[in-house]
Amino acid sequence: MEDSEQTQNSSTEKPDGGSVQNGHFDGRVKRPAPGGSGRAASAAASAAAVGAQIPCAESGAHRPVMESWREERTRSMEDNETSLPSLAAAYTTILRGLGEDPQRQGLLKTPWRAATAMQFFTKGYQEKIIDVLNDAIFDEDHDEMVIVKDIDMFSMCEHHLVPIFGRVHIGYLPNKRVLGLSKLARIVEIYSRRLQVQERLTKQIAVAITEALKPTGVGVVIEATHMCMVMRGVQKMNSKTVTSTMLGVFREDPKTRDEFLALIKC
Repeated sequence: MEDSEQTQNSSTEKPDGGSVQNGHFDGRVKRPAPGGSGRAASAAASAAAVGAQIPCAESGAHRPVMESWREERTRSMEDNETSLPSLAAAYTTILRGLGEDPQRQGLLKTPWRAATAMQFFTKGYQEKIIDVLNDAIFDEDHDEMVIVKDIDMFSMCEHHLVPIFGRVHIGYLPNKRVLGLSKLARIVEIYSRRLQVQERLTKQIAVAITEALKPTGVGVVIEATHMCMVMRGVQKMNSKTVTSTMLGVFREDPKTRDEFLALIKC
């Protein structure tokens, strides 16, 4: 097991000058040099205006990752209602593209069912960590390790839009403050119910706990199965991906880290 977080960060250039990191367009658009053609300048200005409206990537590519737990919601319940018809229409197009007939009996309501399901699978975009934790942080003179392990986790691979599922193990060393145990599971739920890569998910959970509690240290380990490796591609049925993030004393002190890793295996 690695002592520190394992991270994935791929970046590719888009034709309009923006870049993609971990699947998120960063919204930056190259501007033309002064004196360029009117049509090119106009197109670039329009693209820049659109790009300015695109929020920063969820991964925190353009701001410190330590701010991620305070991020505003990117989707509301009202947004769900507004976008549902267009999502359903997109699924209808997909069915036709697959050679199916969306009008046959078994598929008549499938686009709406699929759209509603996808909104549920990504409901983490509707929630903020700060709302969950504000009333569940307690002053407590406890400085021994707290561990909640085997937290069920369901997420969606942002590369193929297929499920990731597994277990999350969380441990932290309190610094005069503790968190309601169920809130650790809520943190997992909020971040996992988004389009994710496992490496980023692991770090987001650890950073949220660190920001909220200011503990002596935090350790997070995720063991998960990726259906993009099981149902397609290499089709390895028994493969599992393990990622870890160790912060504070969990990273600096091998004995603390080893104790945590030993306890989550019990």
